[in-house]
Amino acid sequence: MAEGGSAGFVERLKRCVSWSWTYLWALWFILVLGLLYILRAPLKLQENLSAVTAFLNTLTPKFYVALTGTSSLISGLILIFEWWYFRKYGTSFIEQVSVSHLRPLLGAVDNNTPTINFTASNGEAESNRQNVSECKVWRNPLNLFRGAEYNRYTWVTGREPLTYYDMNLSAQDHQTFFTCDTDHVRPADAVMQKAWRERNAQARMKAAYQALELNNECATAYVLLAEEETTTILEAEKLFKQALKAGEVCYRRSQQLQHHSPQQEAQHRRDTNVLVYIKRRLAMCARKLGRIREAVKLMRDLMKEFPLLSMLNIHENLLEALLELQAYADVQVVLAKYDDISLPKSATICYTAALLKARAVSDKFSPEAASRRGLSTAEMNAVEAIHRAVEFNPHVPKYLLEMKSLILPPEHILKRGDSEAIAYAFFHLQHWKRVEGALNLLHCTWEGTFRMIPYPLEKGHLFYPYPSCTETADRELLPSFHEVSVYPKKELPFFILFTAGLCSFTAMLALLTHQFPELMGVFAKAFFSTLFAPFNFMMEKIESVLPSSFWHLLTRI
Repeated sequence: MAEGGSAGFVERLKRCVSWSWTYLWALWFILVLGLLYILRAPLKLQENLSAVTAFLNTLTPKFYVALTGTSSLISGLILIFEWWYFRKYGTSFIEQVSVSHLRPLLGAVDNNTPTINFTASNGEAESNRQNVSECKVWRNPLNLFRGAEYNRYTWVTGREPLTYYDMNLSAQDHQTFFTCDTDHVRPADAVMQKAWRERNAQARMKAAYQALELNNECATAYVLLAEEETTTILEAEKLFKQALKAGEVCYRRSQQLQHHSPQQEAQHRRDTNVLVYIKRRLAMCARKLGRIREAVKLMRDLMKEFPLLSMLNIHENLLEALLELQAYADVQVVLAKYDDISLPKSATICYTAALLKARAVSDKFSPEAASRRGLSTAEMNAVEAIHRAVEFNPHVPKYLLEMKSLILPPEHILKRGDSEAIAYAFFHLQHWKRVEGALNLLHCTWEGTFRMIPYPLEKGHLFYPYPSCTETADRELLPSFHEVSVYPKKELPFFILFTAGLCSFTAMLALLTHQFPELMGVFAKAFFSTLFAPFNFMMEKIESVLPSSFWHLLTRI
């Protein structure tokens, strides 16, 4: 009973406190009014208001022109800065400062702060893991050659197609793939270990030549020179063939010794990575030089020889080469193996599947006929495949439909991001153009995806919600001269609209005051008189309603 009584008392106390907080604003309002009335004589409120009104009546129209013009200038500068900041960083500077600095000072709590939920279901945990993996940066399977392609673009245009962040990720990949703990035992490999850490390209190539002087069978030295020093694909292929001879010797030697010690096993793993990289680049050289069937054979042999290295996404190189051969049946076989629900998706997988289904109906597709008779089963399958692809990566259609200009793809991509869309469209646009009516079908149907997913950041249809990290990562991966595609399209922040309205309003007032000074002066005086009139009226009403004894008592208290 005692516990029940104390609990009831606590509950009543909580309700009382809640009620007091609810009506506290009204109490404060009454207290402020009372304080102003009590101090009206010491503060000389009525005299000061009269003085302010008299001062405003003496102001000339030139003052109002200067006031409105200055206000318009300041608000215009704020608008320009806010617009520039929004275009560069995707958010409002004023909002960011308010959230980051002012809200903590005011004691506000951010409701969006993530909290750890230990009772999350398996589905939610899987969704979180998927979002983390989708925000991971991946090596571009179709990345170009640094010397023969990227550097030639720089020589012609004077622009750098690769960002420092992208090249730094490549340097980390090279150190992971091409080095191991036993490199210090072999002088040439020790030199190459330092070469992969060098930031300067000339220093890297100089170190590669030093390694070849120490050991003319240093495969990684040939790889570095083929990637960075050569200016044509033919020169790169020649060096990669030399690297292949040296790499195969190292691979066979380490294969025999891999079980002797952990160090030998690590060395064999490194030699395997080097050999796979060389064979893949040779296949890409053959593809670029027009020897498509040879490239397909090299890729298939590589996938059979090293089936456990599927994370390198060699099948994406194979799909592109098969599409160039127009071997659509072989493409379908590869998709049947890799377009599996348990395997990670990519734009190449999703859009190639859509292309194959669109190919069956696109040559006879007509939007007018489809609206009259409805979609057939095959057309419905094609449209659903396009919607699936667009949901996975919504940036691709603008590049395929040439609504947005292409640039050279980066060496790393973010799945579902603009960087992946550029990498896909750069190589696959020609395949879509080759299929008659495919781009027309895409043009007529791709925007229908967005009607099915009104809130893509919260809930997806066939995939997990679209990750919110893509814009930031793509801005790091893509060069500054490229306008990054943003999805979903962000609305203009409130403060940009507010400053735009304020700038326009004050500019209009300045223009009207300059053109009609006397009329605007009359309006300004009337405005300020109207502004202060309610306060005088309110004070008079309060004094007339409440008895003088009440104010005398309140004054004594």
